[in-house]
Amino acid sequence: MARSRSSTTRLLYTLRSSIYPSSTSPIAPPSPITALLHLHCHYSAAPSLRAKDDKEPWWKESMDKVRNIGISAHIDSGKTTLTERVLFYTGRIHEIHEVRGKDGVGAKMDSMELEREKGITIQSAATYCTWKDYQINIIDTPGHVDFTIEVERALRVLDGAILVLCSVGGVQSQSITVDRQMRRYEVPRVAFINKLDRMGADPWRVLNQARKKLRHHSAAVQIPIGLEEEFQGLVDLVQLKAYYFHGSSGEKVVTEEIPANMQAMVSEKRRELIEAVSDVDDQLAELFLSDEPISSADLEAAIRRATIARKFIPVFMGSAFKNKGVQPLLDGVLCYLPCPLEVDNFALDQSKKEEKVKLSGTPSGHMVALAFKLEERQFGQLTYLRVYEGVLRKGDFITNINTGKKIKVSKLGRMHSDSMEDIQEAHAGQIVAVFGLDCASGDTFTDGSVKYTMTSMNVPEPVVSLAVSPVSKDSGKQFSKALNRFQREDPTFRVGLDPESGQTIISGMGELHLEVYVERIKREYKVDATVGKPRVNFRETITQRAEFDYLHKKQSGGQGQYGRVCGYMEPLPAGSETKFEFENMMIGQAIPSSFIPHIEKGFREAANSGSLIGFPVENIRIVLTDGASHAVDSSELAFRLASIYAFRQCYAKCKPVILEPVMLVELKVPTEFQGTVAGDLNRRKGIIVGNDQEGDDSVINALVPLNNMFGYSTSLRSMTQGKGEFTMEYKEHSPVSADVQTQLINAHKPKTAE
Repeated sequence: MARSRSSTTRLLYTLRSSIYPSSTSPIAPPSPITALLHLHCHYSAAPSLRAKDDKEPWWKESMDKVRNIGISAHIDSGKTTLTERVLFYTGRIHEIHEVRGKDGVGAKMDSMELEREKGITIQSAATYCTWKDYQINIIDTPGHVDFTIEVERALRVLDGAILVLCSVGGVQSQSITVDRQMRRYEVPRVAFINKLDRMGADPWRVLNQARKKLRHHSAAVQIPIGLEEEFQGLVDLVQLKAYYFHGSSGEKVVTEEIPANMQAMVSEKRRELIEAVSDVDDQLAELFLSDEPISSADLEAAIRRATIARKFIPVFMGSAFKNKGVQPLLDGVLCYLPCPLEVDNFALDQSKKEEKVKLSGTPSGHMVALAFKLEERQFGQLTYLRVYEGVLRKGDFITNINTGKKIKVSKLGRMHSDSMEDIQEAHAGQIVAVFGLDCASGDTFTDGSVKYTMTSMNVPEPVVSLAVSPVSKDSGKQFSKALNRFQREDPTFRVGLDPESGQTIISGMGELHLEVYVERIKREYKVDATVGKPRVNFRETITQRAEFDYLHKKQSGGQGQYGRVCGYMEPLPAGSETKFEFENMMIGQAIPSSFIPHIEKGFREAANSGSLIGFPVENIRIVLTDGASHAVDSSELAFRLASIYAFRQCYAKCKPVILEPVMLVELKVPTEFQGTVAGDLNRRKGIIVGNDQEGDDSVINALVPLNNMFGYSTSLRSMTQGKGEFTMEYKEHSPVSADVQTQLINAHKPKTAE
């Protein structure tokens, strides 16, 4: 007992001396109570612990009040108009301008001159605003399928999204594409059915379409008071209040009781909402099954849990153009979409063979940020960064993990479309812009203490190519500068050289995509370019296995060339992740192992240009089984040439075929023109895969070769008296018919003979 007491005394003495290190005189051992009081005072005054205790609530509260959202939808669903209203109501802009506005100003988010002219969004624009003490970072994204990479980039860095649907057009082709992208990046979302003021508006039809076509588990959280011209306001099914929007721009939201004639419908729709949420939320299901009254707070909390878990999508309604329903949608963003702490983000640790690491998402961790968008400005490159962890400060040195370069952050700001506001620091969860970072889109930056990269974004392959050249020889330098910049900004825009003609070839996601870049070269770099006919990116592949055995022998005095390769080529199974596989199954040392990489290099080089029409060969597996070498004459070059000639010799035996890009085309035409349009699709070798009726319109889905779709918009206008519309997106590469293959080969022969 005495021993244990003396050890306690020593411990308390040690604690006391650690609290008052300057006190060296021996003192009488303090009583336990006194020592513990001293200890408590010391820890409450210790700066490191105090900072931690104070900091935790500070950043917790700060991050709880951040929302990173994107606004995505089909073309002309009203995304940019909705963002314009959001900025106006949150006080970021002081007057509203319309897309294609008659006042010549254009929407704030369409900052590019070309965007204002065409009335479409080409680049995703970033801005931030404040609503009820919450900071909302918004990215307005393009709806046109040609600019799909902008949507991919935005969704990669966002925590939540608003999917805008048109109450007349319903769920359209690009709505499906955008929804698929949101699923891929696991983004929780709310839906907003827009344009309730338009003739033919039917939000319940759109809600059913979302459930069927998009497989959404969704229900309305609002119902409209009147539709079309009689659209007056909304009833909130959660709070059970009616909202009316007064004032010249709908800025005054008046809350009233629910109209008596709508009570029955409100009860029915609220029950439908509670049932839908109960299916995916256990806490609400318990209340619902025990027939207990469900309060607004219970329902709101359940919707939030289900939305963040991506099991439910609340549906809001309104008309952005008529300034109705935007403020309740903003409230919904705060209530139902997650803050950065509620979303799991993962990085790949490069020092541990790309092991998946979960990021804490707090400002107290290591600094990790992703460059998701680049822009060339008057004063240099502007890089948009999403900070995932830690704090990024002006003047800090950060490391680009992809290149290993250390860079100083000289200017840090928050973007408001094309204007920038300087800030001193940004913590986890924020989206900022930095000047002077030399990087490419998708690079990861850290503070140098960790080697993390964020998972890469999904970049689709380009499908259309154009030959371009500057009209004047003197402008070649500016022309090259423009192409280099656009390649860094946009991963789907590729630049290459045609080896036969020496022309510069640009490739992209569609005619409009390339047309916009040619126009930007003219406007931003003052370079006039001549443009060739659009060219489809064909591919070649093989259909059967064949063996090769080729000896490359050349003797010309001195050291000769000798290399023999044997093996077989076969098609890869359908759905393979890789497009080219090389396997060494040789037993023994017939060929020294140092030559094997050069044999593979030769086969890869040969596969870049098939013998049918000179396009790359894909879905091919090459297996090396045997060979021979010479002690003196064998060299890297000899084996590389042997494999190139072996490929060419064997390729014809594998029965090669040409693959062409096939597009999924969605057409919406008045029913009276359905027969004419379907007949024209058949002439273009299209396969109709779906035909639905929407009111007076027919919606036709078809798979059509891209080569037969050039100039289709003009043909469709003339067939439907200007009433038809269509969208198309890349589906797959598939084999061409025998007659088309013969035509393509015959057309290619004169070029190779020249």
